[in-house]
Amino acid sequence: MVHVGIGYDVHQLVAGRKLILGGVEIPHSKGLDGHSDADALMHAICDALLGALGEPDIGHFFPNTDPRWKGAPSKVFLEAAAKQVANRKGKIVNVDATIIAQEPKIYPHIAEMKKRIAAALGVSEKQIGVKATTNEKMGFVGREEGIAAMAVASVDLPE
Repeated sequence: MVHVGIGYDVHQLVAGRKLILGGVEIPHSKGLDGHSDADALMHAICDALLGALGEPDIGHFFPNTDPRWKGAPSKVFLEAAAKQVANRKGKIVNVDATIIAQEPKIYPHIAEMKKRIAAALGVSEKQIGVKATTNEKMGFVGREEGIAAMAVASVDLPE
């Protein structure tokens, strides 16, 4: 039976941090603030996969109060989510995600993001969709105060 989960994450843009999205460092004057590398895209995908399994969100498994995750690359979280799917004898069918950012331009980095996400999940790049849009200069994203990401994942489980 195919199960579907959704995920959403947002982080504030701040000076003095690298901007990491989909495991890719993107040149920009600001980066995302957070306990780990603050990769909003990978966090949203992780939550979507966990949701498809009926599990709690990423913060339950990797709390921002745990020093082990300070500065951690978010691929670790995706690998753990994929392992949970495998432990349930499931298969990731596909992931589709959207990054919402006013700046910088995301499109030039999407192919590499798909490659890194697929590698972390142990699936084909053809099973990963990544898109980007702006917020048409509205709200916190439009004012370039933060970046958001949303994702949906489908997982085929034997139960």
